[in-house]
Amino acid sequence: MSGNPISTKIVLASTSPRRKELLSQLGYQFSVVSPDIEEVKQDQESAQQYVERLSLEKARAGLELSDASSVVIGSDTVVVLNGLVLEKPNDFEHAQAMLQAMSGQKHQVLTAVSVVSQNKQSSVMVTTDVWFKALSEKEIEQYWLSGEPQDKAGSYGIQGLGGRFVTRIEGSYYAVVGLPLYETDQLLQEFINN
Repeated sequence: MSGNPISTKIVLASTSPRRKELLSQLGYQFSVVSPDIEEVKQDQESAQQYVERLSLEKARAGLELSDASSVVIGSDTVVVLNGLVLEKPNDFEHAQAMLQAMSGQKHQVLTAVSVVSQNKQSSVMVTTDVWFKALSEKEIEQYWLSGEPQDKAGSYGIQGLGGRFVTRIEGSYYAVVGLPLYETDQLLQEFINN
């Protein structure tokens, strides 16, 4: 990996340790900023519109916190079950209800990535189908007590203990974790090589 040219400052607009780790896997040098974006789905918004809007808002807010010559990456991930967006859980009961609903079912994980600079912006959305095994009450409770579900959309992390619930996926594993590697790299190349 040659990394990025000296002239391009890449900024990740996210405090997610998972996104930071994934972006590092691509071999880029980057800094991190923490934009403060309200994550609330609007009434008329589809799950796709919602996740793409948030990724773009994060990237734009990140650009405001960065050097004007920066290229900023924003990303957002939501879990969708039967058309309903499953956010991060408010408490155990909320997480329990989400995990029970996904038990033995297929759901979608939508991850949008946006890259912005002063004069350009581009976004991509990746949809991955995920199947869960049937979950027992005990498994759900023990999983909550592990602390892992608290800050995760849909109350689980595929890269951690939650991976044991997943029977199969169709699509991008990295998108489910929070940053699709191939698509992110392709987007960045549009900005760096021009």
